Amino acid sequence: MKLVAGIDSSTQSCKVLVVDAETGAVVREGRAPHPPGTSVDPTKWWEALLSAVMQAGGLEDVEAISVGAQQHGMVCLAKDGTIVRDALIWNDTSSAPQVKTLNDELGRDEWIRRTGLPLTVSFTVTKVRWLKDNEPENVARTEAVVLPHDYLTWRLKGFGPNNPNLDELTTDRSDASGTAYWSGETEDYTPDLFEFAFGKSAILPRVLGPTDRAGVTGNGIPGVRAGIPIGVGGGDNAVAALALQLEVGDAVMSLGTSGTVYARTPGAVQDFSGIVSSYADATGDHLPLSATLNAARDLDAVAGLLGRDHGEFGYLAQSARPGAEGLTVLPYFEGERTPDLPTAKASITGADLANLTRENLARATVEGMLASQVVMLEATKELGVPVNRLFVIGGAAKSAAVQHVLAEIVDVPIAIPEPGEYVAKGAAMQAIAAATGSFPSWTRSQEDVPAREQQPIIMEQHEAAKKALGYV
Repeated sequence: MKLVAGIDSSTQSCKVLVVDAETGAVVREGRAPHPPGTSVDPTKWWEALLSAVMQAGGLEDVEAISVGAQQHGMVCLAKDGTIVRDALIWNDTSSAPQVKTLNDELGRDEWIRRTGLPLTVSFTVTKVRWLKDNEPENVARTEAVVLPHDYLTWRLKGFGPNNPNLDELTTDRSDASGTAYWSGETEDYTPDLFEFAFGKSAILPRVLGPTDRAGVTGNGIPGVRAGIPIGVGGGDNAVAALALQLEVGDAVMSLGTSGTVYARTPGAVQDFSGIVSSYADATGDHLPLSATLNAARDLDAVAGLLGRDHGEFGYLAQSARPGAEGLTVLPYFEGERTPDLPTAKASITGADLANLTRENLARATVEGMLASQVVMLEATKELGVPVNRLFVIGGAAKSAAVQHVLAEIVDVPIAIPEPGEYVAKGAAMQAIAAATGSFPSWTRSQEDVPAREQQPIIMEQHEAAKKALGYV
């Protein structure tokens, strides 16, 4: 049996899967937690990766390896390969003032035209401007700016503080496309935009093709033999899409810590409404994507408030009528990215003495969380991106209440793929491509969600609440 390894370095933890290269079956796995917070020392990600590798029994017997990771995080490297400061990761909102400044200076539509991205606090370009504005001494020390998966791939190749070859930094199209200094139209960096934001040039990682090799593993890495081919890696959503083996016409709704909606399409898009961002995928196509900061945690928060576990919370939600008798939840607990409201808080509207029940509150929370995602799905379709089937993944996808409500507001077939570590699986597929030159085709199972009568009241109330609070 030939084995490969896929790594998922997510916001919360690092997961390592060792899989059968022929079938994709998981042979063994390991995981280790990441530190909390939105400003994180990247060396802690490396330490977690090494810990997860050891928990997975080491990687001495694998044929290839690749890394998928959270996107956007700003990792600044000094000339000697050390970390300049903690990385500001995707959900750090410190750069909200810089979003406004960059849009005022260059023009909001110009950023979209040049990069396909409507600027938000998540994108790396806003974080490098934050550094320029707040820590100029750290800008002076910075020799290279990379992303989380770039840093981990570089370390796997044996580079770091004791071997600081910054010319060996690499990335892929999917991760580069989330920086706002890379163009899906030209398939290249826009260095003038980077310098405009950062105030000087810096080394940016070389962008590799979908089936290229980033290199081979270096010497002296605990649990990892030297000389293993390393795949290009990528951003988490693109690598998960690879594992799902998306076709043009397929869309994905991911309901995890954050919510994302994306679909595969052959060309880059430009959404001047500011909802959809034009990312690249892991195959050579494109992956128009929208994201919310809030998703599954909305359900956790209100289930906890009601003193119910997830099963009981779902039962309450399914016991209420569509529209929750007028009760509406806008679940912006952590601020929001879509719509772009970084300082917003969650709201309950339309409450009265009759409708403020546990059942309605549970239902309104599920509706509010899903309505936020459906806004993004509809915006994707309005760009001419075909959506003929919707896959729903992530922790909240397992909820019967989520499946029930989603089928009332989405009119295309919905499928729930078997639960799995799709980012790590997709990274394993990249590892095979690094070894063989092509991606494998693995079988997977899914559950089809029964179609339901559409309930337009859900989306109508969601939009009315946003309007009432001045959000649109």
